[in-house]
Amino acid sequence: MKVVIVRLMLGLFLCLLSAGPLPLLAQELTTGDTISEIRIEGNQRIEPSTIISYMEISPGENFDALKVDQALKNLFATGLFADVNLRREGGVLIVRVAENPIINRLAFEGNRRIDDETLQAEVQLRPRVVYTATKVQSDAKRILDIYRRSGRFAATVEPKVIPLDQNRVDLVFEINEGEVTEVRRIDFVGNDNYSDGTLRGEILTTESAWYRFFSTSDTYDPDRITVDREALRNYYLDEGYVDFRVVSSVAELSPGRDAFFITFTVDEGERYRFGKIDINSSLKDLDPQSLEDELETDEGDWYDQSKVDETVTALTEKVSELGYAFVEVEPVPQKDAVGRTVGIIYRSARRRYERLRGLDR
Repeated sequence: MKVVIVRLMLGLFLCLLSAGPLPLLAQELTTGDTISEIRIEGNQRIEPSTIISYMEISPGENFDALKVDQALKNLFATGLFADVNLRREGGVLIVRVAENPIINRLAFEGNRRIDDETLQAEVQLRPRVVYTATKVQSDAKRILDIYRRSGRFAATVEPKVIPLDQNRVDLVFEINEGEVTEVRRIDFVGNDNYSDGTLRGEILTTESAWYRFFSTSDTYDPDRITVDREALRNYYLDEGYVDFRVVSSVAELSPGRDAFFITFTVDEGERYRFGKIDINSSLKDLDPQSLEDELETDEGDWYDQSKVDETVTALTEKVSELGYAFVEVEPVPQKDAVGRTVGIIYRSARRRYERLRGLDR
């Protein structure tokens, strides 16, 4: 039994020896140990004093594992170094660095649809700037975003690094622009009262067709989809569906990345009629009844947001003709969900900033 224990202990000891010296941060630091010198190795362009300033640790300070660890993080955070190693030899802290190279030339290849100037304005890297893999990947993504905004979701970007002497590199973004990614189909879910064809006619995005030579409306654009959502809401509001909402708008990219299938899921809600219509004015000597001929909204009619907007414009112009300048008209809806009606109170008053100037009558 004792022989087995001895063999196990001997095996463990040999394993520790074969593993080499312990890392610096794992070395035991005794109280009173001080850093007598910080020695920088491997630097080519950056002065040793600059590197030491980034570390925020100085000769004369005590060896402290936490401070040394933070110094290592500080050096990596500068983005100037591809690798940093710290080791201790007695009272000397040795810092071995491998500097990131400097970009000598930045170029784009394969970009026929988008010129170099446009791409250069988007990327962060420039000649004589320090090269880092993180920045390269970030710039490649920026380039892809430009192509996606122009409808080319099949585009690919491959950064190519060409090493040069004196720790320099040429950076080339090799671009495959791919074909325009068309909108092949637009579907609607939840539209019980209006057909897909009717709703397609209300939005800006269109399905691809051979006769659309010069139009870009059949390419996928997330910003245009946002506008389409608002267009659908406006259409339903004009038809009396005041509770209408677009539940979701999903764009699915085909496996070949050459087409999108867009689906709008809507909740139409109930249709409302106009309830009681009234005019309320805080303007002195203005009789609200004198404005009734300007109303485009009538109680009992189907609710129509465009009629409300037209009434606001007509009332504003009429009040101005009567000599009341700087007046705004605000429609205040009075919704009755049980009776399915929306009453409107048109309130006219001086604009707030004009009242503050003492221009109210």
